[in-house]
Amino acid sequence: MSSHPSSGDPSGSGRRRRPAPASDAPQARGQGGHGGYGGHGGYGDHGGYGAHSGGEYDDFRAPYATEPFPPGPDRSESAAPLGPSRTQVRAEARARSRRRRRVRNGVLGVGSVAALAVLAVAGLLPGHAPAAATSADALTAGTGHATKPSPSPTVATRIAAPKPAPGFATVPGLGASFRGRIPADSQQVLVATGKAANTNTVTVVLYTRTAQGRWLPGQAWSGHNALDGWTTDHYAGDLHSPIGVYTLTDAGGLYANPGTKFPYLRSSEFQDLGTGFEGESLADAFNYVIAINYNHVPGTSPLSTARPMGENRGGGIWIHVDHGGPTHGCISLPQADVVTLLRTLDPAKHPVIVMGDAAALSA
Repeated sequence: MSSHPSSGDPSGSGRRRRPAPASDAPQARGQGGHGGYGGHGGYGDHGGYGAHSGGEYDDFRAPYATEPFPPGPDRSESAAPLGPSRTQVRAEARARSRRRRRVRNGVLGVGSVAALAVLAVAGLLPGHAPAAATSADALTAGTGHATKPSPSPTVATRIAAPKPAPGFATVPGLGASFRGRIPADSQQVLVATGKAANTNTVTVVLYTRTAQGRWLPGQAWSGHNALDGWTTDHYAGDLHSPIGVYTLTDAGGLYANPGTKFPYLRSSEFQDLGTGFEGESLADAFNYVIAINYNHVPGTSPLSTARPMGENRGGGIWIHVDHGGPTHGCISLPQADVVTLLRTLDPAKHPVIVMGDAAALSA
């Protein structure tokens, strides 16, 4: 590898020699191949302040000189690198500007992400539940063992409205007129509803009022009413059931008391050996009866003949055992249902019956 110092020992041994007088210099700066700004003189790759330049500055390192650059086509192994070019300075400035923007944007981004994280932990983002407990929180006290955190309720679960109490706010199927006729202290309302004014089949449901004032329905029972349907102006022998709201206070029957709380009269007079409108036997129709207080004195036997409204307005309207056909004016149900009703109705709850066709009751 050759070296081309502008002066000094031609052998390249590095020994310093006294510089020649200016007039003896073979070439002035800026002239010839080794002087001035040329390839080997002055400020060239090997002149002036170079690592191997001639004269008193042979051992001076340029300000940006570091380790020798690898040999290349334009420089020797001992050449020192020059300072960054103007293009490099501009590029570095642009890079610094880009880094500052990234840092600034990153800080804003971290702040946004942190805010979203806080909302997610609090469970305030839609579809997000609060974060589970950390591992430190999950340690069981005294054991040091991690436990699986319980799932936290979502916001929707925490703010869900309470379920309404069971039952109905008012007795279904009754209009304001009939609801207003139910005594305020009544907690049991038996509703007997016919499909139409001239039909003789009926559906019976017992509603019980809860401590919250709502009405719980019982089982729906099917039975019969009077042959010609319903009327608001009942008279003896008209073969209609009277529409209205009536109290229930007394019971009796051919059979013994099945366990009712009503006053109960057992008597052989509760028997009819005749037949019904469809030829069916009436022998078991009065095994169990409950008096409906239409033109009946409360607190007296169902067999009582007292008629507060007069004899012509009829009477003896009962709930009794169904015999498979329409009645003269009573409500009839299967015997098992009558027994259930006798055991369920409680005089202390002031039970009443509301009876009539659906259109009349809803008015």
